[in-house]
Amino acid sequence: MLDGEQLSHIVSQACRHYQFSKAIRQRAWVEIDHQALAANIRALKDILAPQTALMAVVKADAYGHGAVKVAETVLKAGASWLAIATLGEGVELREAGITAPILVLGATNTTEEIEAIAHWDLQPTLCNLSQVAIFNETLARLGKILPVHLKIDTGMSRLGTRWEEALPFVAAVHQAPHLNIASIYSHFATADDPDPTTMDQQHQRFQSAIAKLEQQGIPIPKRHISNSAATLHSRNLHYDLVRLGLSIYGVYPAPHLSPKVRLKPVLQVKARITQLKTLPPDTGVSYGHRFITATDTKTAVVGIGYADGVPRRLSNNLKVLVNGAFAPQIGAITMDQLMLDVSHLPDVQVGDVVTLIGTDHDQQLTVDQWANQLGTISWEILCGFKHRLPRINL
Repeated sequence: MLDGEQLSHIVSQACRHYQFSKAIRQRAWVEIDHQALAANIRALKDILAPQTALMAVVKADAYGHGAVKVAETVLKAGASWLAIATLGEGVELREAGITAPILVLGATNTTEEIEAIAHWDLQPTLCNLSQVAIFNETLARLGKILPVHLKIDTGMSRLGTRWEEALPFVAAVHQAPHLNIASIYSHFATADDPDPTTMDQQHQRFQSAIAKLEQQGIPIPKRHISNSAATLHSRNLHYDLVRLGLSIYGVYPAPHLSPKVRLKPVLQVKARITQLKTLPPDTGVSYGHRFITATDTKTAVVGIGYADGVPRRLSNNLKVLVNGAFAPQIGAITMDQLMLDVSHLPDVQVGDVVTLIGTDHDQQLTVDQWANQLGTISWEILCGFKHRLPRINL
């Protein structure tokens, strides 16, 4: 049984946690629905080919969702691998106690990076012959053998050795005593395009490179080429692993792929109204007076702005939800705040929650809507929500 002092400490800690939870919701925040995240992993696993494992891409702080918590959730839900872009992202996961295999998608070229990769038990991507020597020499000095993943450029024209030159590159790695080939992979440039012509060409190049390696007797433990879009497109592209990023966060890489699987949005962005006022006609609103009131206009100031990840280019074109009703944003979006026209909402009050991305009652605002308005992609929107917005894990 707890004594009085222990009980008092527990109650005090609980109160502090409650007060902190309330405090971080006072201005603006991001909510992450981990039940939806886990459901997406399970739904995506259900459509995979039987031999295919799921690699969850958690680079860029898990597309703004919080890398450590996301990694914990997806691994419990059935992901087998994690993928990140930078060495620092991998170290963050290891320091948090994540023990699953982690693929570093970005290129590493220095002895310091290789030493860190070996120390933190990460699995690097090798892109060209020049990396082979420095990796093997550094690992020989460390007395270690490292699993490495070899990137073949089949048409993305980014990282990797071109498919025509894959054989000497892979053969050099195969002959290096301190390197073990863990996988060979490539990346599609147009998998989200309804026209599969370019994707099919890349796939054929990948198959051709693999066939030449097999003819030379070079063992290839794993092969992977599919991102979210390619995974949804066809099981024929699944191979041994699929690298799923956008889809695990509940966003479809393209509208024509949405019938393939039912996904749930994971992220919501919310803020609070901090002031209400009524402006007379012919009053300019915000910097540059890019909006002028036509009549008496009830306005609401909301505590979120472009420094939080709300693009300034959405000024005068953004809709939000307040108490289940749509409200237009007016004037230029500022660094820390934006303004709404709430003239049609008689019961609105200071402190009311504004939903910028997410669901309020039976209405929804999506990342895709923002991306379409801005002529960009959903990936950029998700990665844009800054870290001064607290992440609240639901």
